[in-house]
Amino acid sequence: MADQPTPMQRALDLARQALWLTSPNPRVGCVITALDGTVLGEGHTQRAGGPHAEIMALRDATQRGHDVRGATAWVTLEPCAHQGRTGPCCDALAAAGIGRVVSAMTDPNPKVAGQGLARLRAAGVQVQVLSIEDPQAIEARELNIGFFRRMERGLPWVRMKIAASIDGQTALVNGQSQWITGPEARMDGHAWRARACAVLTGIGTVLEDDPQLNVRGLDVPRQPHLVVVDSRLDLPLNAKLLDTLGSGDQARQIWIYTATTEQQDKRAALTARDVQVIDCPGQNGQTKGKVDLAALLRDLARREINELHVEAGFKLNGSFMREGLVDEWLLYMAPQWLGPGQGMANLPALTQLSEALHLRYHAVDRVGQDLRLLLRR
Repeated sequence: MADQPTPMQRALDLARQALWLTSPNPRVGCVITALDGTVLGEGHTQRAGGPHAEIMALRDATQRGHDVRGATAWVTLEPCAHQGRTGPCCDALAAAGIGRVVSAMTDPNPKVAGQGLARLRAAGVQVQVLSIEDPQAIEARELNIGFFRRMERGLPWVRMKIAASIDGQTALVNGQSQWITGPEARMDGHAWRARACAVLTGIGTVLEDDPQLNVRGLDVPRQPHLVVVDSRLDLPLNAKLLDTLGSGDQARQIWIYTATTEQQDKRAALTARDVQVIDCPGQNGQTKGKVDLAALLRDLARREINELHVEAGFKLNGSFMREGLVDEWLLYMAPQWLGPGQGMANLPALTQLSEALHLRYHAVDRVGQDLRLLLRR
């Protein structure tokens, strides 16, 4: 008989179920157990504006007919202490009579940042926080790596996805690229899109491929927002991506970042279609006349983008990399040689090996016939 997961591991499993759901809120799971370890209630955070994990677990316990007084709540992130779209979870736990709270980590949100735990202690609740080196604390942070980046540095976590041949080509010389990788890798790529708050591409990719850049083939509760880097506002008004906006409170936003003050008719036409055109020009040097990518990232953080999924051509990939703006590379390597073609990123020639951008393998997996590499600086 397989070992049963610990309460915190079960809470992490619940948080993982919310991977595609909670943006821009963190993915959190909660399990409430009795003194003998019996699970009284459990749940995970719902869509933004909906109940948090602790509330879902308390409701679940009530529906099961359990009394949670004196019980332990295992939570993957510190219970919130502020009134946002929902009320403070720390107060709800204390009011329910929870005797002990074990949190995988404290919340980096300045509106919380230990205040939730402090209020629980003030209410007489025992509080324990895992060590930052604890594997379960590390797992909890990984689930919310973009949320932590935005709260701590005012930037989204930038993940660059590239599909290439084993010799590093993303397309033939004539631009043909569909399909280098197999169907399993392509579906896996859609799953990574689904967990992102937004997908970013460049105008070159739009003009060459006319992509939708939405999540397909998976039943997802929300579509990631879309960001297009378009310095001269060349986006065609019949581009397929403009048909992916959707409707309702989970509608997809499309943000076009530009460096031009011209094309006023185009700007008005896009605005009429609920597309936001955002001025973000570079001011000097190589960025003059182009979009300021660093400023773009800061603006996306202000728009509550935690994880940014970059799917662009080798020119824009190179620009992001040259400016040191990429945190993680999601590479799918197909077992085929293409010879001359288009590479992964347009980077300047180096004169010394010491000038190379050094990465580390975070994960290496087989996906169908292809190899998936997750690398970080």
